Amino acid sequence: MTNIAICGANGKMGKTIYSCIQDRDDCAVVAGIDLYTHQYADFPIVDSPSKLPVKPDVIIDFSNPASLDGLLEYCLSTGVPLVVASTGYSDEQIAKIRNASEQIPVFFTFNMSLGINLLVQLAKKAAAVLGGQFDIEIVEKHHNQKIDAPSGTAIMLANAINETLNNSKHFVYDRHSRRQKREKSEIGMHAIRGGTIVGEHDIIFAGHDEVITLSHSAASKTVFAEGSINAAVFLKDQEPGLYDMSAVLG
Repeated sequence: MTNIAICGANGKMGKTIYSCIQDRDDCAVVAGIDLYTHQYADFPIVDSPSKLPVKPDVIIDFSNPASLDGLLEYCLSTGVPLVVASTGYSDEQIAKIRNASEQIPVFFTFNMSLGINLLVQLAKKAAAVLGGQFDIEIVEKHHNQKIDAPSGTAIMLANAINETLNNSKHFVYDRHSRRQKREKSEIGMHAIRGGTIVGEHDIIFAGHDEVITLSHSAASKTVFAEGSINAAVFLKDQEPGLYDMSAVLG
């Protein structure tokens, strides 16, 4: 049994994680962390990790980057593993996450969906075959409440493609002020925000007289919640290190 604390417990993702855990017998929610401490289930919710009444086996963080320092301080002092599932981190914060993983188990990925992580592998394969001859564009769509753009997932996809191509590409985020032809070394990144779109990502490989598009669409937040729970159960018994979905998939 994996005892889990949810950071962001009163948010939409926090409540979705709790709902998913209710249908499982390999884990349980023992506490929550949220600035809004309204209790809606049979576990306490506190406004700071330092106030947790019990020590969990793992913390799942689906809050926002502002929570990172407090979480890392608590986890480093107690040895509790951390699943980092929020997005929008700065390079400095990502460096803190990597440094923390030298002392505790940390699971960090820009997207918890099994399908997205398969898309990464497919994109790397396509880039290896097509990358030298095809232009590459990434389009991501999310709901109108999402703050960061492009999405962490889009960046993850672009980085995976670029690594496959020996980091020969550079990312272009905005073309409206660029009065020039597209460079072969570009990976174009485009963000769309509107309505209640949960998450859609398209990778477009555009060649001469043919186009190949790899796509993923999430219909609900449940796919991300289940992924984070699987990560937490996996992380409980791991040694210190930085883990991602490839470790869970084996």
